[in-house]
Amino acid sequence: MKAIISDIHSNLEALEAVLADIASNNVTEIYCLGDIIGYGPNPRECIDLAMQCQMVLLGNHDQGAMFDPDGFNPPAERAIFWTRQQLESSAENRTKREKRWEFLADRPRTFKEDSLLFVHGSARNPLNEYVFPEDIYNQRKMDRIFALIERYCFQGHTHVPGVFTESLNDDSYQFQSPEDLINATHRLDDRKTMVNVGSVGQPRDANWRACYVLLNGADLTFRRVEYDIETTIRKIHDTPELDNFLGDRLRDGR
Repeated sequence: MKAIISDIHSNLEALEAVLADIASNNVTEIYCLGDIIGYGPNPRECIDLAMQCQMVLLGNHDQGAMFDPDGFNPPAERAIFWTRQQLESSAENRTKREKRWEFLADRPRTFKEDSLLFVHGSARNPLNEYVFPEDIYNQRKMDRIFALIERYCFQGHTHVPGVFTESLNDDSYQFQSPEDLINATHRLDDRKTMVNVGSVGQPRDANWRACYVLLNGADLTFRRVEYDIETTIRKIHDTPELDNFLGDRLRDGR
């Protein structure tokens, strides 16, 4: 069984809670779809834990910390620059600093395993393209993305979990949120399918609990995990370089 996580965003409390939940299941591999850092207060600790995953992709915030951030709003950009300072801090052990930077620099943008494709954004633009639930009505966009998928694609980036599938009756597309699924479980079938695994550290589907996916053969299950959210919020509030709303929004799952 695989656990597929994404968008940790330096939220240590959420990541630790998710890893504990993963450990309670019969998981053999953990795959991370990127954005280990950005927004949150614990970038170093989250990178250290992510290094234990069997596969980790590059996210746009991870790339932004290594290069000049492009396309970020002002609070996200300030968080990126602060994150970079934390990773470059001279107070940290030099070996650890170098190991973290090397780890980020070595991250691939895509990973393919049999009929499974793993990306951060989309099959068309693995780093930066957002695919939202309402995009099922954008026929041209969905046609072009699905044309690049052999069978199944797992992604993050939007922080909104759910399953995109081709319709059995026509050329339209469907989206199901975890709440639309029986026991939050979907069985992969012959249809091409995109799965957004949601966000560990900053959910945006009006549910504050950390989200990730368990993949057991053809069955995938969305897991929601409670964590010490108030500690994370307090850390953000105590860091002048991080806007308070980056913490406050966690309570609303937005």
